[in-house]
Amino acid sequence: MLRHPAIRLVILATALSCLALAGFAAWFIWSARQAQIHQTEAATSNVARLVGAQVDAAMKTAGMALTDMAERAKHDGTGPGSRERMRSHLAELARGTPELYGLFLYGADGEWVATSLGRHVPGNNADRAYFQYHRTHTDRGIHVAAPVKSRSTGIWIIPVSRGVYADDGTFLGVALVTLRLNFFERIYDELNIGRTGTVLLMLSDGTVVYRRPFDEKVIGSDLSGGAIYNELRRRSIGSTFLVAKVDKVERLYSYRRLHDFPFLVAVGQTKEELLGNWKRSSMLVGVAVLLISAMLAAFATKLIRRIAVQDRLDRKLRMYSEELEKHNVGLRQLADTDKLTQLANRRRFDEVLEAELKRAQRGGTPLSLIIMDLDYFKQFNDRYGHLAGDTCLQRAASVLSAQVSRAGDLAARYGGEEFAIIVPNTGEEGAIAVAERIRAGLQALRIPHQPSPARVVTASLGVATLYPGTGTGTGTGTGTGTATGTATAVELIERADRHLYDAKQAGRNQVRGGGGDAAAHGT
Repeated sequence: MLRHPAIRLVILATALSCLALAGFAAWFIWSARQAQIHQTEAATSNVARLVGAQVDAAMKTAGMALTDMAERAKHDGTGPGSRERMRSHLAELARGTPELYGLFLYGADGEWVATSLGRHVPGNNADRAYFQYHRTHTDRGIHVAAPVKSRSTGIWIIPVSRGVYADDGTFLGVALVTLRLNFFERIYDELNIGRTGTVLLMLSDGTVVYRRPFDEKVIGSDLSGGAIYNELRRRSIGSTFLVAKVDKVERLYSYRRLHDFPFLVAVGQTKEELLGNWKRSSMLVGVAVLLISAMLAAFATKLIRRIAVQDRLDRKLRMYSEELEKHNVGLRQLADTDKLTQLANRRRFDEVLEAELKRAQRGGTPLSLIIMDLDYFKQFNDRYGHLAGDTCLQRAASVLSAQVSRAGDLAARYGGEEFAIIVPNTGEEGAIAVAERIRAGLQALRIPHQPSPARVVTASLGVATLYPGTGTGTGTGTGTGTATGTATAVELIERADRHLYDAKQAGRNQVRGGGGDAAAHGT
């Protein structure tokens, strides 16, 4: 404790004369003010980072739900049977993700197709801003709109949506996820930002999504002309004193712009409150200077205690920062994993394939890709239902996990009933052997499938192999699964997909590679 520099300065100050004490007191008052500001700045920065991480996690969850809804709507259609399955699926998604208040699917005319609310609400949402956005924009990214009052429940919500488009770009409708504002209110009310502190969450255009203390009149207002918004236009992260446009109060704000989503976060504490302790300390120092020795001892003791408290606070802040980092690592792992099958998702597959392709081209080693499609899976879903279909996908994933066991291999859910396996440092013959083991392993599960000629669930697999630097292959991918060293990830996927198509055309339940060899059909 005595080794702390500030404490040594306090001990030294007690031995100085009145003149030295006055000089030291002046220096200490200024330093204490700066320390208080820096301490508050660190605390508000950590709170802003925490708020940003929570918003980011909620938006990623909403994004995954929207992708799932859009793909199901695109492939299953919106007929009466599909609507009931979609309604059940949305209800299940809502139960598993409490941060999502409601999930909705609208047709191209704005009419309701399905909802997680368990009841049909009459009306048309074609006039909503998010619906108009997706009708005129063909991008498949998510869109975050300004807060609105729900027509079905009358509460404030944040609409997060994604357009549903056919393969040719035709607008099919809108998938919508809503987040309740009071979800953020429950989180932010637990934050320790002082009696007069504020938390502000805005869209990138300056529209207010939430502000603590809560005021319904502020929600949806435009703060693009305010000091906070202008500061965020200059820098994506920082801290400074600003006067709020809403209540004209000066605060120390820590702010940041989210990288992946159009949100701005600002956390502020009033200048009056954060410097309150400093002002009281300054008064004590002034009294100590006047009373000299008698009051100096009391002041030194108080100061030492404050330093100890500050050290404890710093240790707690470091602990919170480490916990937040661990939480972020968990979110990254969640973002790379398919929720249903626990295999790598499409995003992770694309990253690994690009990395392995570059490694193969640098090292001159072969790289193989296997694409697997469950045979007659739509008929399976129609016959046994989507819950049975999900179970089937999970059991198929367990076969892939068991057969793809090398450290460098990767099994991923490619989309719907399609799976992909990256097999580095493996030639075509070895990759076909792996594919055949997977095909046989899946058939050995004997999952009943009456619409299939085999009467059990089977799979067709296509294999493509890259041989860098060998000069083999056509370079265009026609007629062979062997690619040259200059092949791209897209070309390798197209070759594997072409051989998957060959396997299906040849009767399914088999493996096809570049040489045209087919594995024996299961019995």
